Amino acid sequence: MTRNLAFAALLLLLPVSASATISRAVDFEEKVEHAASIVMGKCVAQESRWDATKNWILTYSTFTVEKTLKGQPTQQITLVTPGGTVGNLTQDVVGVPKFREGEEHVVFVRNSQAGPTVLYLEQGDYRVRKDERGDRIVEPAVSAAVLVDTGRGTAVQAEGPRKLREFEGSVRDTVRRREVMRMQVIEQKKKAEASFWNQLQRNRVLVVLAVLGVLLATWQFARRS
Repeated sequence: MTRNLAFAALLLLLPVSASATISRAVDFEEKVEHAASIVMGKCVAQESRWDATKNWILTYSTFTVEKTLKGQPTQQITLVTPGGTVGNLTQDVVGVPKFREGEEHVVFVRNSQAGPTVLYLEQGDYRVRKDERGDRIVEPAVSAAVLVDTGRGTAVQAEGPRKLREFEGSVRDTVRRREVMRMQVIEQKKKAEASFWNQLQRNRVLVVLAVLGVLLATWQFARRS
């Protein structure tokens, strides 16, 4: 309780501008693990329209995919995000990434009922630009959000820019490491199950006697009843 109150007080003291939002800082490995796919591509088309209920505007951004860093390779993907402009009406949702035609992005994708969208809102979007030497740089698209480590209750800085090849290497290493961990868990479960059945095999006489004892006790109880 005391920790929660201290954390709430910290948020009140943070120098947040009127246009900023406060978000839980998501670890890079967590983003990689939970992404259905990770793609790099260029936004080539956009369309905003009302949803089926006519309550919300949704924007559909179509990307030509240059690289698939995780998931099934695809040549094109259309991401749906809340907010947009239809006619003279604009809906703006805080924390949602904004895409523009002609821009390159690396996007962490999750599947939703409305279609593929961006995982963890702005934290799942990275812009791709070229530096003065022509190397492509990947940098977080988060701009106005204040990221907070909820475990420690402190504000943290967003990830720094990285060269594309370094970013790709980090994704590959994380996917590989998570796969190794998953296989280790499966192997441990198999060993535990094998150990259980081995114990039963080695002690089958005791098991049979225990079962017979239970049956005998049940029979005697039934007779007395």
